[in-house]
Amino acid sequence: MSKGRVIAIGDVHGCHAELTDLLDLLKPAADDLLVFLGDLVNRGPDSHACVDIVRGLRAKALLGNHELRLLTHRRTGNNSLLKDDDRRTIKQLTSKDWEFLENMPLHFHLPEIGTVLVHGGFLPNQAWQTQPAAVVTRIQVIDGDGRPRKRTEIANAPFWADLWTGPPFVVYGHTPREEIYRRPSSIGIDTACVMGGHLTALTLPDQQIFQVRARAKYY
Repeated sequence: MSKGRVIAIGDVHGCHAELTDLLDLLKPAADDLLVFLGDLVNRGPDSHACVDIVRGLRAKALLGNHELRLLTHRRTGNNSLLKDDDRRTIKQLTSKDWEFLENMPLHFHLPEIGTVLVHGGFLPNQAWQTQPAAVVTRIQVIDGDGRPRKRTEIANAPFWADLWTGPPFVVYGHTPREEIYRRPSSIGIDTACVMGGHLTALTLPDQQIFQVRARAKYY
């Protein structure tokens, strides 16, 4: 681990102004390591600007479901995968942006503090290291058959984080909420910036929270 802070940052979703505000608040030092939890792109005003900022920081950025969908389309040419939002993002992204997206890892492990950072989460009772992108970028709830689902797909299903007992401790984004979602073995820090909420950062290992309010409701 770096000598400085590890700083996890929740879903940015193209909100470049709020990202700049948060970085001004954090004042990252040269020995701090920034780790973005996926979904840098889509929904907000400028996906390219966000990728450009993160690349300039030499930060780590994890694969989110929005990046995964864009990359899958780019590889397959299957236009049926795309949403209107994706088409707008595709027009913004440069070849350097695509290269950055293609090199996003699924998770970031900090074994010295027993912590893993990931976009969506994990299925409990299975080795987290072997779970595929389709699970760890999309999971929100778990259905009666133990399968990962989005919360819009199935009513009243338990959140994966409510069933996750660790180890490791998991820091994740993906599921937007008004407030940070703390559980004994996890913390969710997607606080819905693009929907007019906040952009949240969490420092490790001390778990200090930094937040900036969205300047507008973009989505």
